[in-house]
Amino acid sequence: MRMLLYASLIALAAAPLAAQTTGVTAPQTAGRPLTIEDVTMLSRIGAPTVSKDGRWMVWAQRETDIDADRGRFDLWRLDLSRRGAAPQKLLADPQKDENDPQIVGAMVYFTMDDAIWSVPVAGGTPRKLTSFAGGFNGFKVAPTGDRIVVWADRLPGAPSLEQPMIKKRADAGVGRTYDKLFVRHWDTWADGTRQQLFVLPLTAAGAPGNGKAVVGALVGDTPSKPFGGAEEVAWSPDGRTLYFALREAGRIEATSTNLDIFAVPADGSAAPVKLTNANGATDNLPTVSPDGRKLAYFAMRRPGYEADRQVLTLRDLASGQVTSLTARWDRSVGSIAWAPDSRSLYVTADDTQETPLFRVDAATGEVKRLTQQGHVSAVAVTPTGPVVAIDSLIAPADFYRVAGTAAPQRLTSVNAAKLAGIAMPTVERFSFTGANNDTVWGYAVKPADAAGKVPIAYMVHGGPQGSSNNSWSYRWNPAVFASAGYGLVAVDFHGSTGYGQAFTDAIRNNWGGWPLEDLKKGLAAATAKFTWLDGDNACALGASYGGYMMNWIEGQWPDRFKCIVQHDGVFDARAMAYETEELWFDEWEHGGKTYYEDPAAFEKWNPVNHVAKWKTPQLVITGEKDFRIPYTQGLAAFTALQRREIPSRLLVFPNENHWVLKPKNSRQWYREVIGWVDKWTAPQQR
Repeated sequence: MRMLLYASLIALAAAPLAAQTTGVTAPQTAGRPLTIEDVTMLSRIGAPTVSKDGRWMVWAQRETDIDADRGRFDLWRLDLSRRGAAPQKLLADPQKDENDPQIVGAMVYFTMDDAIWSVPVAGGTPRKLTSFAGGFNGFKVAPTGDRIVVWADRLPGAPSLEQPMIKKRADAGVGRTYDKLFVRHWDTWADGTRQQLFVLPLTAAGAPGNGKAVVGALVGDTPSKPFGGAEEVAWSPDGRTLYFALREAGRIEATSTNLDIFAVPADGSAAPVKLTNANGATDNLPTVSPDGRKLAYFAMRRPGYEADRQVLTLRDLASGQVTSLTARWDRSVGSIAWAPDSRSLYVTADDTQETPLFRVDAATGEVKRLTQQGHVSAVAVTPTGPVVAIDSLIAPADFYRVAGTAAPQRLTSVNAAKLAGIAMPTVERFSFTGANNDTVWGYAVKPADAAGKVPIAYMVHGGPQGSSNNSWSYRWNPAVFASAGYGLVAVDFHGSTGYGQAFTDAIRNNWGGWPLEDLKKGLAAATAKFTWLDGDNACALGASYGGYMMNWIEGQWPDRFKCIVQHDGVFDARAMAYETEELWFDEWEHGGKTYYEDPAAFEKWNPVNHVAKWKTPQLVITGEKDFRIPYTQGLAAFTALQRREIPSRLLVFPNENHWVLKPKNSRQWYREVIGWVDKWTAPQQR
């Protein structure tokens, strides 16, 4: 799932979104359209941290510096003990980035200027705690406040954060040499270092020195790369043990999904012990109960499959007994947090185009849904219940307090001023009978000022094990497309998440089969149900797996669309099998063998084999730093279009990976994409 999910349309939307109290703001019926300029300037809240007594919540908030073409971060604070309290800035130096806050005791620990700092949660003067050189990627303070674990890139076996530079010959060139995979990962060429854990003592004098390595002889990245973070490292409540996830490196690293969970004394007095040796698939998100008795994590069951069901699992730390707590719940756990009494856990999971918060009984495994509509993106637990971040199609994230199954209580309105006067679209869900006679869900987004029929932007999500779910996006934002005059339609075809593991699994060996059938039936169902959609005036758009589907549609559904937008999509399955970096994904999706062992499995759904039937005008977009679906795939697709004299355009970002992240690039992306769709559909409304 990470292979393409993170790189694609992971933040789409669904559900009938009228006035709601579950993290979704009711759309305005009058006002100006939402633009990408608005979206790029919105404030973005980070994951919250709360004090143990439940009074204070602190978070990092990103603001956009458009001139510098980057985001910058401040720390904000909210007094949860005061009803209706307004957020306050805790630290906001315009020349600094204050980020990654953690509350331990009365102090907030955070990063700034490549060091770890602290400041009283009640306010005060920041104090620099660390002095080591060489940079780092993250940290976590022990609950006891006497140690800090830091993760940083260093050479394997480095005893501390102090690592001597590698001496080079005087006549050395700039060439890189490799003897095994990975040679590159996501957007970075391998340089011989590994992300490792180092523990520093924390005293009244700060945390000076270079710390001590605790991963022992293990070679691998912890947290895992490219997306792992603090959720993959956990302290025991007494601060004496660290738990972490790591995939051991070696010649099979590029074909293995076997992350394991290890335990190690925080003082480095013994080597790490693998706790999940019996499972050859992924184990991750180690989370220790507040009473220190149990370790929660998720476990997959099938090696080599990164989108397998993530089952909430408990390990009794005294006896070693393991319980698959949610084995009977056909949903995949995405995050884990313990209740303060250690008797239940809070988890998130995709469920029919929503990402709610659930409570799971730690003894029985009973699951209770706590929120309804919207996407819960972060959870922090207080003595009186969770505080969560919720976003939706028509609302960027804000914080809410959850109390049982009652409607969440809004705590912040971070972007109220920036969104004032903007008319948001309306959204309706629909369902239909798709491939295999299964029920398939989709949604349609209607422009706020639509008068008569509007052209269709048919958006296909990536993953492919992803979802067009009810969430906000800073990349592919359906509200922006609707505000540009389009009726945006999206369908959760076979392979999507939130409908049970069998539905997710159905895309394997089936990339161009059932999903395309669902897309055909879904568009027909949407145009039949929503008379405001102009079914004869449609463009298709997709990224990653969605980009693959655009290339597949070119040859398999060539007369349906006025135009196509293809971003980072697979064009040639054979080249992809040898060019991508996380090989397990591509091999699993095509039956589990390599291309040379079973070429027919890859060629069955290979777009390059059908170029002779291509005819639809296509915009091709790619990033030169994309190592997941290398930019050569986009170049090849553009070459095919040009050689067939099909109207086409190529947009290449030299400084982007599988995603478009920089504010100015995002604005250019939307100008090009909406301009391309405008050119071929000529909508009457803008």
